[in-house]
Amino acid sequence: MKAAAQTATGHDLPDIRVVPPGPRSREISARLDAVECPAFDARRASRAAESASEQAPIVYERAIGANVIDVDGNRYVDLVGGFGAAALGHSPPWLSDAIARQSEQLPMALGDVYASEVKLALCDRLALIYPEPGARVMLGLSGADAITAALKTAVIATGRSGVIAFRGAYHGLSYAPLAACGLNEKFRSPFAEQLGDHVVFESYPRSDDELVKTLEGVKSALNSGKIGAILVEPILGRGGCVAPPAQFLPALRAACDDAGALLIADEIWTGLGRSGAMLASVEAGVVPDIICLGKALGAGLPVSACIGSARTMAAWGAHGGTAIHTATHFGAPIGCAVALAALERLSEPELHAAVRAKGDAWRAALAKATLGGIATAIDGRGLMVGITVKGGAAAALSLTRELLRKGYIVLTGGVRGDTLTLSPPLTIDERLLEAFTHELSFSASSQDG
Repeated sequence: MKAAAQTATGHDLPDIRVVPPGPRSREISARLDAVECPAFDARRASRAAESASEQAPIVYERAIGANVIDVDGNRYVDLVGGFGAAALGHSPPWLSDAIARQSEQLPMALGDVYASEVKLALCDRLALIYPEPGARVMLGLSGADAITAALKTAVIATGRSGVIAFRGAYHGLSYAPLAACGLNEKFRSPFAEQLGDHVVFESYPRSDDELVKTLEGVKSALNSGKIGAILVEPILGRGGCVAPPAQFLPALRAACDDAGALLIADEIWTGLGRSGAMLASVEAGVVPDIICLGKALGAGLPVSACIGSARTMAAWGAHGGTAIHTATHFGAPIGCAVALAALERLSEPELHAAVRAKGDAWRAALAKATLGGIATAIDGRGLMVGITVKGGAAAALSLTRELLRKGYIVLTGGVRGDTLTLSPPLTIDERLLEAFTHELSFSASSQDG
């Protein structure tokens, strides 16, 4: 029998009525396992064996603000925020309004052949995000689409296919981004012969000493004359929420300028307020040749953007239209309408300032509560926070299950899988962050005992 309906305002503390995953979640998950690609169930089984803790999933029923309610009636605090996509919380009223208005008027146009007016409005707005005039926009459905467009642009603009990427970086799993995915070698290895060997991986620096070594590797690779682009996350996301030394991005910009290569900033996670700025790369004093946006741009709907300088994007026009990057649903009117509504809110300087203040306070509280106990490091910027867990990946996976039972949705990341990577809604009530910190502190005390 299904659990009684749970209530939520979007700012509520957890309320666990059935130990998760409850019977309804188990039933639905079992049925899904029977028809879905078996990779996901195999991953859960592998993680369960590694951590000696169950990794069976809960099933979402509905969500609002920072709260998720599962099909068994449990209420959670969501500290993942749809992998960062629900930056303005789940189910904000303006989201359904934007979808409804556009659905009634025009749900689909004809892609790049006959566009909609709302597509123009979104491209106009996105071009203004780029720090220089004349920017051009390529829309997509996912962050991986935006990265693919950027890497294609690099080849067209420079005539060179080589790419420098960074260990620990995650840019997506479709083929172009997968070739540059440095998070986990096992993601790429089964497809290596189809991906080619055009990507050079360097270490993502955490310190000034590491920065020196990284830049030596970058310059050596650029000296080959084969590199057309450097692809970088301004702050490492899934790789552990690592904020690099201040000179990292400016040094990459200078190296690209010297070598005639493009600098591509993957702002899919860091951008649109997540790091406490509209764009983390620009905040660092850098103007990338190409900026990739996604996640928060769609407020939960699939829409992304590759934004390039006028000079960089001009190369696309030199092929007489034979070289294009498009798909049926790129620039779909509903996605464009939602993105416009999201940008109106995500562009507010007051939001960025609040994210910086909230993130600084939270990381300080987490450090005080957990360092020397359950955590070995606290990293990040704004409301992307990495908590490196003592005991490695197995301990981190086990901790995610303990926290789920207490009503907190978290994920692991990091190159070694030992980091909780947190990206809650930017609008989350600080009471919920404080409550989570208390739970981690309690876990640390229990571990010490």
